Amino acid sequence: MRKFLVVLDDSRECLNAMRFAALRAAKTGGGVQIIAIIPPEEFQHWIGVGDIMREEARERIHAHFEVFAKWMRDKVGVNPELVIREGEPVPQILAQIEEDPEIGVLVLGAGTEKSGPGPLVSQLTRASGTLPVPITIVPGNLSKEQLEAVT
Repeated sequence: MRKFLVVLDDSRECLNAMRFAALRAAKTGGGVQIIAIIPPEEFQHWIGVGDIMREEARERIHAHFEVFAKWMRDKVGVNPELVIREGEPVPQILAQIEEDPEIGVLVLGAGTEKSGPGPLVSQLTRASGTLPVPITIVPGNLSKEQLEAVT
């Protein structure tokens, strides 16, 4: 089964990327894999604190995931899977794509700020010529109706 890999983060554009991935998966008989990345700790010398922060991050990720997963299951009949990785976002996304041969498309949400589409979109589009899967970039300002029309 072809999977749409979508990044779960705290950005506003994440919502449109999630919706797009779920709608496309439902219409094509595919699946959705949601990846969340816990960035490396800046203060490694406080090991106990780092462990607590990491566990709190995992709890937040699971709570966010459940909101999206419930919507996907209830509204479009797609049961997403969650992958949590630790490290720098771009290398972790690339590693996940390499490790899971069922991933067929990377779905990213583009920010609407004047500063640009966001760091993930900027970094991954620079490497798009060497990626093993295509990237779909979903504009952050598309309405639900527009998303449904293009999927």
